[in-house]
Amino acid sequence: QVQLVESGGGLVQAGGSLRLSCAASGRTFSFYAVGWFRQAPGKEREFVAGVSWNAGSTNYTDSVKGRFTISRDNAKNTVYLQMNSLKPEDSAVYYCAARTWPNVATMSAQYFYWGQGTQVTVSS
Repeated sequence: QVQLVESGGGLVQAGGSLRLSCAASGRTFSFYAVGWFRQAPGKEREFVAGVSWNAGSTNYTDSVKGRFTISRDNAKNTVYLQMNSLKPEDSAVYYCAARTWPNVATMSAQYFYWGQGTQVTVSS
């Protein structure tokens, strides 16, 4: 019943910025925690950032702390990932996911709904 659509990916040079958006449909989305995950070719999917239902809590993987910021606007059913100081190792397909629980989790198996992904490519 919840559909997620990511947008905002693209090609940027190292040191540049991108803002990803995750637009959701569903009347109960505002009660769900949302996470961003990424997967590069030949690598496992990894947790990037998460935000609780009311944005009271956020969580980031160590490699993006200080560079990425997750936020949400429940009135618009949208979650954002602001990515600054991008590095080539940030290149991946980025996915947003909804958990159906209000608290943040870091394992992909704990999320029920997934978007189709958006490609982020960072050149040297």
